[in-house]
Amino acid sequence: MKVSFLGLGVMGAPMAGHLAARGFDLMVWNRTAAKMESFARQHGAAHAPSPAAAAAGADAVITCLGDDPDIEAVLSEVLPAVKTGALVIDHSTSSPDLARGLAAAFAGKGAAFIDAPVSGGEAGAKAGKLSVMCGGETAAVDRARPVLEPYAARIVHIGPSGHGQLAKAVNQICIAGLLQGLAEGVHFAAAAGLDIDRVLEAVSGGAARSWQMENRAKTMAEGSFDFGFAVDWMRKDLRIALAEARRNGAQLPVTALIDQFYAEIQAMGGGRQDTSSLIRRLKTPGTAG
Repeated sequence: MKVSFLGLGVMGAPMAGHLAARGFDLMVWNRTAAKMESFARQHGAAHAPSPAAAAAGADAVITCLGDDPDIEAVLSEVLPAVKTGALVIDHSTSSPDLARGLAAAFAGKGAAFIDAPVSGGEAGAKAGKLSVMCGGETAAVDRARPVLEPYAARIVHIGPSGHGQLAKAVNQICIAGLLQGLAEGVHFAAAAGLDIDRVLEAVSGGAARSWQMENRAKTMAEGSFDFGFAVDWMRKDLRIALAEARRNGAQLPVTALIDQFYAEIQAMGGGRQDTSSLIRRLKTPGTAG
């Protein structure tokens, strides 16, 4: 099966690496040519000079890009080059409207488009343990599963086009509130003079346990944020969620508030820091701020 992977960033590179390791006939493209060429050498993959060249003849075209304008720009080049019957799988986090528009455009070319954002972060991508939320036709998602399985622990068909992106909005809404609660808990523990390791050992065994607590609480307390999912990307995702909420009438007061907290972190120069950097606002003793 010929697979083209477009976008070799923090998430895309390890995802494409899993495809290469599984023996797919892989071609890659990346805006930064040096990164693309290095990946191709390391994994024995071919590389293309443009998105159109990567898409030509591919059975599946996979993208993992940034914001809506990036996705539109790349897929507008893929659209005229994609072959009839091909799968186009977008792992980017985008607006549901963009996903629905792309699905219609590719259907007009006889190709199937799936909006398939992921959760699990860089660690999940490297371990091949991502959760994939799919929007699109059932038959297309079923055809896509063998391509997704090398880097996914869970593949869930949410519903029609756009529903994968709506599910990702739910994911980010939940994470935002959880991270603020975790930041306040760690801040409180420090202010109270508690041994943070002992506190985490205790509370992580009960109802407060979460992935964020297990993976981010200690680094929060240490003031270490130079890894993981960047604040800039979280604000982009929350912008999408809040825009959709204005449309469907959902009330997201906590999400809106935390979005503004992240704006403060950006103003502090933390746009590229991990989302756990929310604690910087609280000026916890012993942490960076």
